[in-house]
Amino acid sequence: MASSRTEGSRKSKAGDPVANRQKQLEAFTQGPENQLTTNQGVPLPDNHNSLKAGVRGPGLLEDFILREKLTHFDHERIPERVVYARGAAAHGYFELTRPLVEYTKADFLQEHGSRTPVFVRFSTVIGARGSADTVRDVRGFAVKFYTREGNYDLVGNNMPVFFIQDAMKFPDLVHAIKPEPHHDMPQASSAHDTFWDFISLMPESAHMLMWLMSDRALPRSYRMMEGFGVHTFRFVNARGASHFVKFHWRPKLGKHALAWDEAQKIAGKDPDFHRRDLWEAIDRGDFPEWELGVQLIEEERVDKLGVDLLDATKLVPEEIVPITPVGRLVLNRNPDSYFAEAEQVAFNPGHIVPGIDFSNDPLLQGRLFSYLDTQISRLGGPNFHELPINRGVCPMHNLQRGGMHRMTIARGRVAYEPNTLGNGSEFRVDGGEQGFQSLEEAIESPKIRRRSPSFDDHFSQATLFWNSQSAAEKEHIIAAFQFELSRVETPAIRQRIVDNLAHVDARLARKVAEPLGIGPPDARSAAGRAGFREPRAKPLLEAAPSLSMETNGTTIATRKVAVLMAAGVELGAFKVIQQALVDAGATVKVVAAHLGFIVSSSGQQVPIDHSFQTMPSVMFDAVLVPGGAASAQALMKDGEAVHFVLEAYKHCKPLCLIGESVEILRSVGVALDDAPVPGGVIIGTNEPTTRVQLGQDLIAAIARHRHWSRAMVEQVPA
Repeated sequence: MASSRTEGSRKSKAGDPVANRQKQLEAFTQGPENQLTTNQGVPLPDNHNSLKAGVRGPGLLEDFILREKLTHFDHERIPERVVYARGAAAHGYFELTRPLVEYTKADFLQEHGSRTPVFVRFSTVIGARGSADTVRDVRGFAVKFYTREGNYDLVGNNMPVFFIQDAMKFPDLVHAIKPEPHHDMPQASSAHDTFWDFISLMPESAHMLMWLMSDRALPRSYRMMEGFGVHTFRFVNARGASHFVKFHWRPKLGKHALAWDEAQKIAGKDPDFHRRDLWEAIDRGDFPEWELGVQLIEEERVDKLGVDLLDATKLVPEEIVPITPVGRLVLNRNPDSYFAEAEQVAFNPGHIVPGIDFSNDPLLQGRLFSYLDTQISRLGGPNFHELPINRGVCPMHNLQRGGMHRMTIARGRVAYEPNTLGNGSEFRVDGGEQGFQSLEEAIESPKIRRRSPSFDDHFSQATLFWNSQSAAEKEHIIAAFQFELSRVETPAIRQRIVDNLAHVDARLARKVAEPLGIGPPDARSAAGRAGFREPRAKPLLEAAPSLSMETNGTTIATRKVAVLMAAGVELGAFKVIQQALVDAGATVKVVAAHLGFIVSSSGQQVPIDHSFQTMPSVMFDAVLVPGGAASAQALMKDGEAVHFVLEAYKHCKPLCLIGESVEILRSVGVALDDAPVPGGVIIGTNEPTTRVQLGQDLIAAIARHRHWSRAMVEQVPA
């Protein structure tokens, strides 16, 4: 009993910071009021008519109510982010499950079970705010920890590496990948000449290109997406000892992707697909969760890794340095105001706390300047930290004053230090041992504007990534390169890319080149171009299974299953399978030709959730078609219904067809009578004895996410 009270007390204490953070934001939250007023609180007599000289006369300059309303409207959009403009965000907490006292003195990483409030923003990189969620792109994964020692921002991506090694090239990368300046096209796409021209001349991007052309660039959901800190950071403990550290966020639901055709269709059907998915999951209580893991690397081991930890185009495979789980991230509250929170939140990799420090990664070093400079411009001045979403939970005190949008009212005459006029004491401390301490580190000389030779290996990790993919994943990468390069108008650019790919893998380069109307890949030609570096020694690994998405996760929690029905449907098997799916955490929705109800073979009324026209197959993870001769015949005569099933088949999603409904697939020549049946297709009957097993088979098929090796996909007309 005593231990139970202790546990309850600890949990209550651990939850206080999260509750306090929410309470802090509530002080700035405003609900609807009955009386409309101006921004100064003056009641409005009329919110429909401006002040005029007579009912048909000109407007009057003195109408301060009209001027205030229009002025606010004219300025209510802040400049959007140059990159990461399209995003979604949520509140939550980070719970520590393994204290890291021996590695870092960071306060929020000390006590088992402690909870730190967080605000997390996911985003695409290339597109503007109005672009679609499901484009092929890198995704931002930024976490703001509101710790008791200040805000800590872990600003990363859903890919562990990046295109470039030095921040000097970041403006060039973004200028190349953004819409071309002469006609401002294409939007949110890398499939155009300027991007591939730049990349073809930057062999250091080879590894990141493999990730971008892989299924990692098409996440099924933010909730099923990994996150990485990208750079190498340092942990520093209370004794001043340092370890290098890399951060990994691993989703509880597993990491899963969309099919490329599916992603394009979703972009047209629902451009807010990822944002809506995150919002609705939190709204219904299916709180997204990630495990935070760290790779801890001793100083003396660095030279034995085979990669330079300061090179952002490289990763350290977990097969070489295991990932240690240390905590969990839970998102449990949607924003009250997208603009005030998700849009005004300001992340900066330079927001760190005692116990965490930087490495000398030249890309990270440039980001430390760029992010602060960007926020000052985007949010209107140096006081963006005073916006509610950016305020820390700990006290903030310095002697800065003034600046646009200053919200803090500082009392007293003193805005400098040292002083004796403030509280009567001098604040000056030279070389103090309190607060944040930068790690003492010897600096090399002389000053030099040059890349380290240890950064020269541009291809071995791209090869490692390629070798680690399944056969289906490799085919997707080839298809992605072919699609992107087929949109490139300049043949010489296409040729340079495949020449570079010849240093990654000969088969990859040859397959990519086949439909592009160019010559065969020429590795020697690539080696003769500026920027090429000679490959170094053989890597420590030939392949790393952790880099594949093929097998991961066993849960079907929050997966969406469509049930296609028409009048005369047989409900016996459906009800058993439906219950099994719901018990496993899936969501089941009935889709038919119209809304309202349909009548089953037994005379029961079945409510319809969606129609074929408004909710296509690309919005679901799996499809169930119950039996019943009349229902099957009606669906067979409905082109939308047939397309729904065929499209799900083509996208390699799990399908369960019962009784007469199998004719929908058989009618287009899919072989269902021969063994084996195409992967992920479950054929059942209406026999009561088979219903439970059908449910379990469907659950197992959904847990695999996709069945990429499915036969006859190319022939299916969808």
